[in-house]
Amino acid sequence: MRNLLISAAAAAIALAAPAAAQDVAIVNAKLVIGDGSGPVEGGTVVIRNGRVTAAGTGVSVPAGVRTIDAGGKWVSPGIFAGFTRLGIVEVDAVEGTNDSSARNSPFNAAIDVAPAVNPRSSPIAINRTDGVTRAVVAPETAGSIFAGQGAIIDLGADMDAVSKAQAFQFMEYGEAGAGAAGGSRPAAYAMLRNALFEAREYARNPGRFLDRGKEAMLTRLDAAALVPVAEGRMPLLVHVERASDMLVLLKLKREMPSLKLVFVGATEGWTVAKQIADAGVPVIATALNDLPGTFEQLAATQSNIGRMKAAGVDVGVGTINQDDARQARWARQYAGNLVALTRVPGASGLDWGAAFAAISSKPAEALGLGGDYGSLRPGRHGDVVIWDGDPLELATAPVTVLIDGVEQPLENRQTRLRQRYLDPKEDGLPKAYER
Repeated sequence: MRNLLISAAAAAIALAAPAAAQDVAIVNAKLVIGDGSGPVEGGTVVIRNGRVTAAGTGVSVPAGVRTIDAGGKWVSPGIFAGFTRLGIVEVDAVEGTNDSSARNSPFNAAIDVAPAVNPRSSPIAINRTDGVTRAVVAPETAGSIFAGQGAIIDLGADMDAVSKAQAFQFMEYGEAGAGAAGGSRPAAYAMLRNALFEAREYARNPGRFLDRGKEAMLTRLDAAALVPVAEGRMPLLVHVERASDMLVLLKLKREMPSLKLVFVGATEGWTVAKQIADAGVPVIATALNDLPGTFEQLAATQSNIGRMKAAGVDVGVGTINQDDARQARWARQYAGNLVALTRVPGASGLDWGAAFAAISSKPAEALGLGGDYGSLRPGRHGDVVIWDGDPLELATAPVTVLIDGVEQPLENRQTRLRQRYLDPKEDGLPKAYER
């Protein structure tokens, strides 16, 4: 028994400590860079000190570097999940496991999800097993249009999950924002403008800022958290679905050019795609909305992303309100469906390279992080997946997953349960299964 306890403790310590990044080269690959280009045969990617140093054809492998022969298999960047709540929710209805919102808190914009991220949350391992290596993690609103500051996480099997804390501010506009602001869109717009103006005043003279606690429209910490948004140093991700709401926000951006707006959801984005493109606002869109689930989604179509892309919008894929605490891996299926739409008469989809970029480099670029994540260009983090087939095909699965150059386990609760009951043994079953 003592030996078992020692072994369990050693395993826990090993899991908690991040593994050292390895120098590794993957050769003989059907290589996907993730920048919108298609796959190339006979590719090589080299990772040193956790970062990509070279990728493409004709790349030499440095001496002494561990080499993996992909055997012609597809090799790509890991999936960069454009919008999730991974790691902050385990069971939605159990408050003790759900840190996505704080309904009784006096704070909103100041809330930072990073301390709540649980690397051992079961959906993290499940999504890693399906090729997701990084994710945007956002809080939910409660009592204000502002939800708080989101994070970028990696899905590695260690306890150091947060890649970038306070990576963006997230807010609700449209129907949800109206409800949080008191019942109307004009109230939400007034709350947004007032908050940005107050943040600017706070930045000019923090000592004169009057904090009235729970009665304040903006607490001192909330004002401080919105300063980098007002000054254009932090992206403002806005969940917005209706075309007219997007136009209102674009007007605000003209008034405050420093704002780094990113639209999330954007079901009706295709109807105002030219205006979005002209404003240079990137979009992290819901991929396949084709039914008007709400009154702000009446123009829903599966061609939304394809039409926005054709109009010049930089668009990636996210899963807001689509079981976003668990199913970031659906992004891969959505990208495949966007490719399939190119074969449907009258529909607009994406070619293969653009579809893969929509779940890798484009979400990273939307948050200003394209220089670090989302592709296999030199200098990016060494998040690489070797697949047993086309990664946009539903039946395909990862063979090898590396995060920051560290090979990751491909086991999770689901795979262990499958194995237990695939070949059940009498002495390995729970007592209830004794015969």
